[in-house]
Amino acid sequence: MSETVIPTTLPTVTGREMVAIQDALTTRTLTGKGKYSALCQSWLEASMTGGKAFVLTSCTSALEIAALLAGLQPGDEVIVASYTYVSTVNAFVVHGAAPVFIDLDDATMNMDVTRIEAAITPRTKAIVPVHYAGIACDMDAVMAIADRHGLMVVEDAAMACGGTYKGRALGTIGHLGCISFQEKKVFTSGGQGGALLINQQSLAARAEIIYEHGTNRGQFTRGEVNFYRWLDVGINATMSEVQAAFLYPQLQAAPEIPAHRRHLWSRYYKRLLPLMQAGVMQMPIVPEGAVHNAAVFWFRLKDAARRGEFIKFMADRGIITQPQFVPLYSSLFGQKVGRFVGEDRVTTRSAAEIVLLPLYSELAEEQQEIVIQRALEFWNGVTLKA
Repeated sequence: MSETVIPTTLPTVTGREMVAIQDALTTRTLTGKGKYSALCQSWLEASMTGGKAFVLTSCTSALEIAALLAGLQPGDEVIVASYTYVSTVNAFVVHGAAPVFIDLDDATMNMDVTRIEAAITPRTKAIVPVHYAGIACDMDAVMAIADRHGLMVVEDAAMACGGTYKGRALGTIGHLGCISFQEKKVFTSGGQGGALLINQQSLAARAEIIYEHGTNRGQFTRGEVNFYRWLDVGINATMSEVQAAFLYPQLQAAPEIPAHRRHLWSRYYKRLLPLMQAGVMQMPIVPEGAVHNAAVFWFRLKDAARRGEFIKFMADRGIITQPQFVPLYSSLFGQKVGRFVGEDRVTTRSAAEIVLLPLYSELAEEQQEIVIQRALEFWNGVTLKA
């Protein structure tokens, strides 16, 4: 293997995080809900929602609060694509809800919205679109279906902070939006972290109570009540103040961070396009009206049997590439708690074909060029179109 290793991903670091962390340490309010938590929430509310936002320990925590707000009971169902991380469905399964999986759109690997209505039953309570790789799902279609059937929409925008759909920030279109600030995401709070976006005003009051461990402590601290009481179920999902201090300088660096990543993403697409034209790979298509955040760059090998060979070829040359998820519906637990509706035309096939190339904020064009050249070298001998 080459001595210099180019990883698939590295956490985003702006260089300004330590100043904010040192400042947070002087406040002695380290458990959260302090200065930097408020700054992060204000940024999200002003830049994304216009509604209410809570910074949390993880996107999983955001999804768990969303499940509580959806009022899920055992036997209820949520519709979701099968190609996602387990947290997307675990948050609903713990409340006894059953995930109903549908196939993917071949161009984006988001849920195929034309399959949603066939999956709706009297037990359906929510649709959970996942903006895979930061590329927008067809939210117009999702919201129209939800409106017709009286369903809640919980956007899993874990990978999508900084992306938009027809001018609206991803995570702000559904009734609720869930974002991740885990270290592999475009913005990170230093390891784990997330946010819940409340886009329907009628959900805001209860969301705050759940966030406050089931109490009206938020009202108490604002002087709206004389003392606080336990009113509802709640969870402890408070982002620490140190994590919020890590995150805030990154949010201030938007939109530069996703813009730089999109530049690298576009270079990959342009340089590898001859391989797609030659029929050896497929790359994502960004729908009209969508602006992605370049969370990852993926392609799919037309010959899935060569994926392991490609990954080893690149690793032997110091470049780490990788597959990502396995279909949840065909996993042991997925088979136990959920079901797949319709034909699996894309999900299993695409999961076996996909490869992620290195993409992160510190990736230099010179390093990226090495990745590109090695990928082209793997297919040396393929007739490429000029």
